[in-house]
Amino acid sequence: MSVKIRLTRKGTKKKPFYRIVAADVECPRDGRFLENLGTYDPMQDPAVINLKEERVQYWLGEGAKPSTTVASILKKQGVTKA
Repeated sequence: MSVKIRLTRKGTKKKPFYRIVAADVECPRDGRFLENLGTYDPMQDPAVINLKEERVQYWLGEGAKPSTTVASILKKQGVTKA
């Protein structure tokens, strides 16, 4: 089972709100996930990001690959260097 750290979309039309989750690669975007790792709200100015940094580090240590968007969020928060 390959694990990916990615966003799931919540909120209403034209008011997106995202959860950062660890999910199996084969599951759909808003489908089942393994663990909720935080939230991302791009509608605030500046965007609000809440992360469970310990759990993110755990999943990265287990070999989970972040999506490109999540990788940039993690870099912004200083969780990863890449």
